[in-house]
Amino acid sequence: MILRHVTIDCAEPYELGTFWSQVTGWPVSDEDEPGDPEVLVVAPSPVPGLLFIRVPEGKTVKNRIHFDWIPTGHRTRDEEVERIISLGAKVYEDHRTADGRGWVTLHDPEGNEFCVERGEAERAG
Repeated sequence: MILRHVTIDCAEPYELGTFWSQVTGWPVSDEDEPGDPEVLVVAPSPVPGLLFIRVPEGKTVKNRIHFDWIPTGHRTRDEEVERIISLGAKVYEDHRTADGRGWVTLHDPEGNEFCVERGEAERAG
């Protein structure tokens, strides 16, 4: 078995898919457009894509599963958190410590939790 997609139920698939496309740098599928009931954010192989599907009910409780992300390139955790906030996320819980360790839990525009940890360079330094 190979994991093909991670599927996220949501109210507005195109809008949420576009947010996650901006967060990850992965493109929204060329087949998808505003108003579609399903939108795919295409990840680089072999990473599974993110599939957003419209559902009638809203999110009411904490996610049972969430993403943990680490920055790539030269951005730090704190720079990445600020960038993602500028795209529409909100801080939910801040677990950063005085020694520079820890992570930040954010909510995407529809309230789904995800975390941003320190990148590899920060862990090594």
